[in-house]
Amino acid sequence: MAAEEEGKREMIVLYPSPGMGHLVPMVELGKLFLLHGLDVTIIILDPPYNTGSTASFIAGASVANPAISFHRFSPIALIPPASSSPHTEAHAFDLLRLSNPSLVSFLRSAAPRALVVDMLCCFALDVAAELGLPCYLFFTSAAAALATFLYLPTLHAAAEKSFRELGRAPVLVPGNPPIPADHMPLPMLDRDDDAYKGFLYISTRYPDTHGIIINTFDALEPRALETIAAGHCIAHGRATPPLYPVGPLITSDVGREKIGRADCFTWLDAQPRDSVVFLCFGSLGLFTAVQLKEIASGLERSGQRFLWVVRGPPSDDPAKRLERPPEPDVDALLPEGFLERTRGRGLVVKSWAPQAEVLRHGAVGGFVTHLGWNSVLEAIVAGVPMLGWPLYAGQRMNKVFLVEEMKLAAAVDGYEGEVVPSEEIESKVRWLMESEGGQELRERTAAMKGRAAEALREGGTSHVALLKVVSKWKCMAIE
Repeated sequence: MAAEEEGKREMIVLYPSPGMGHLVPMVELGKLFLLHGLDVTIIILDPPYNTGSTASFIAGASVANPAISFHRFSPIALIPPASSSPHTEAHAFDLLRLSNPSLVSFLRSAAPRALVVDMLCCFALDVAAELGLPCYLFFTSAAAALATFLYLPTLHAAAEKSFRELGRAPVLVPGNPPIPADHMPLPMLDRDDDAYKGFLYISTRYPDTHGIIINTFDALEPRALETIAAGHCIAHGRATPPLYPVGPLITSDVGREKIGRADCFTWLDAQPRDSVVFLCFGSLGLFTAVQLKEIASGLERSGQRFLWVVRGPPSDDPAKRLERPPEPDVDALLPEGFLERTRGRGLVVKSWAPQAEVLRHGAVGGFVTHLGWNSVLEAIVAGVPMLGWPLYAGQRMNKVFLVEEMKLAAAVDGYEGEVVPSEEIESKVRWLMESEGGQELRERTAAMKGRAAEALREGGTSHVALLKVVSKWKCMAIE
């Protein structure tokens, strides 16, 4: 009996919010916990809106990581939608709130050692408290973004206007560079919107967690991490939970669709080293038909080699705004003759490519990205310089952090408007691939690639942070 008890592994439940950007790093975190002697169960919610290709990812991750258990809650219909907000985050908050009864039932039966919730899942804190279960937050974005969320109640109390109304006025957050108010996360721009109200609520709950695990590393964001740890982002005398920066955690691309994969890598293998600019904009990054033509024209005139992932434009039908777009008809969407004229030096891939793997290919020398945090970390790990084109969620804020603070990206001018002209795309792509400024950016990114590797190896800052939180759970089990 004693031998059985000695060999018993404690179980941790991970609770990601819907969406690839939240699910992928949570799976990577679960894989780390497995390596350190913990059992892992990941809860899956199926939302009634587009979240990217989660089904195929989960199927592949289950096969590749049989030691991770996936527990799917019964679907909950949001019909009619509980919120009129145009932002998926508002619907996610409704879904997470309505899922609490299922969460209570599952946790009572599973009896885990601790619950790790995604940055949007703070409605679960009341469930954990009811069950006497330690609850930790997993923040899947930058530490600078965490500082902003922790400071949001202070910002809210100090202003009566929405961030959108404040325009370019600087938002001052301890530990961060000034953020133009209209660059705050898109769902937070209007303070009367349900998405804003949801973010304000969860930001008040972050201090109630037992610790905050962050997908970043000390060398990437020293000022933000130090400022948060010093307690400067939380008002009213509340204590800041312990911080555990364990990143960079990035996807291995297991379980994703393999559409175009063979052609993509066969083509890349034939290109010179560092010669290809890769354009990819996340699982939800969509452009209008007009913008797609401008991108194509700019790429063609730039003369650069390119690999471009093209998705279909968003629907004009408001009723379909949360649905996944159909497969793109690239012949109809792109300028007539574009594919033929750029054959050999350019490749267009429909809908998806294995981004992390593409970035690690030696032929890729630049990355035009929406600056989603997962994509940022994948580029850093690969040592590929970034040209930012923020589109949705908190990507405009990420642009400020990456350009002004970390100095690991440049930005496409005009991203705030309806259409970025082909001339801007042409000049910025050339700048990234040919100029001295682009080369300096490449050198800074290569240096940070080395710092990321140092953080993850045994004895590195991220490895030590992970051991701290795992050891805490194991000590709790012994007690």
